[in-house]
Amino acid sequence: MSHCKFEGKFIMKIKFGIGRRCINPEVPISLAGYFNRRPWNRVLDDLEVRAVVFDDGNKRGAIIHLDILSINWLLYGAIRDAITAAGITGFDENNLLIAATHTHTAPLTGGDPNTDVYNAFAGKKAAEALQDALNNMEEGEILTGMTRDFRYMFNRRYWMKDGRVVTNPGKLNPEIARPEGDIDPEIPMIAFRTAAGIKLLFTSMVNHTDTIGGCGVSADWPGVLRRIVEPKLAPGAMMVPMVGTSGNINHFDVTTDMDQTCCDEPVRIGTGYAETVLAALDKLSPISGEGFSVNSQVVTTGTREVEAAEIAEAEAIMAKYPDIDVDSPESVKDLTSEDLAKGTPFALKYFANALLKIVNRTQGPRFLLSCFKFGDNTILGSLPSEPFVEIGLQVRKGVCAGKFCFLTSHGNCNGGEGYYGGYIPNPWNYGRGGYEDTPRSSGYSKCTAEALIAGWQELIKK
Repeated sequence: MSHCKFEGKFIMKIKFGIGRRCINPEVPISLAGYFNRRPWNRVLDDLEVRAVVFDDGNKRGAIIHLDILSINWLLYGAIRDAITAAGITGFDENNLLIAATHTHTAPLTGGDPNTDVYNAFAGKKAAEALQDALNNMEEGEILTGMTRDFRYMFNRRYWMKDGRVVTNPGKLNPEIARPEGDIDPEIPMIAFRTAAGIKLLFTSMVNHTDTIGGCGVSADWPGVLRRIVEPKLAPGAMMVPMVGTSGNINHFDVTTDMDQTCCDEPVRIGTGYAETVLAALDKLSPISGEGFSVNSQVVTTGTREVEAAEIAEAEAIMAKYPDIDVDSPESVKDLTSEDLAKGTPFALKYFANALLKIVNRTQGPRFLLSCFKFGDNTILGSLPSEPFVEIGLQVRKGVCAGKFCFLTSHGNCNGGEGYYGGYIPNPWNYGRGGYEDTPRSSGYSKCTAEALIAGWQELIKK
């Protein structure tokens, strides 16, 4: 690590390396993100794993970022095993962040017959990308900046005129009263610049990556964003399009009847975000200070709280619809967000069945938070799974007040063994309606948001 002076301040420089590999599936496997199975049948655009290594001469840290739905315990373990098998040492949970873009058109990394095969493949490619990063270290100065884009994000939970909260209540629905919560249009940016120009760029957009549907493999709008921006940077540059805390945020504008589940939608959104990012590159400023640190914080909670009344209601629903089979993959092929909003018999039994399955769970989740600190005030950190936007705002604007804080969601292993991911609502969201707070969609304790914020408070002290 070295420094130079700019306007009387010492500008921080650090050695960094980058690597990447394609992780398109090569075996039959379902795509993730919906209730039903969707065997992939074509590649719309390439999925990637990207690796970044930082080294200040005393400490090292690494980030592995994948175009995948989530980093569950199975994929996390496969990546760690592949790194060990490749003979790469010096990285463990204290200085390694593994995160996902949450694209809903990438392979299922848990619950498919070929899950283990794909996870081993993705893990091997991640280790190769990490080795490339280690082999190509160079020094660069660090720049940061903030831009904004309001155009593509909406809080997808709405208060209805009858007093309920409904997720994705449908376009032009006259019963919508107002959104339940906030959005976060800010886009933090961290860049690493060499003599050739910007060689590495991190961005964080608070938006869901679920715009296409169907059975085509795609990185969704982050892939479009990356492919537009990278040619405008230095030769061989890499962009890492991270996704912020968007558990209750998506791209659906309910005030229009525009088709927003199609192959044109990621192009529209990715192109718009790219225009916003490229316009802000000239406004990035070098950071000052010295020092690089990377730390982690483990947060544990209990299991999901389920009331006796909820169990009784679920059992009554199961008994009421004995002829509906909710465990068959074929049976859920027609389950949609509209069914959930309307409370159709199938949707009612599907969620009742999911609740009863977690009642006897005894092992609570173990969350791993990661924090990279550059210079005096620049933070790049993680939260697990799908936190609601307000949780990210609390960390960025409250816990990290006075610092430049960049967050990614879907970081690390989503709660450990047996936990595949899920939403993390705010405490006040439970019981209002929508499906994010149901046991099927959020198998974590209702105190998880508060526990993660407390974990970040401890992490910042380090």
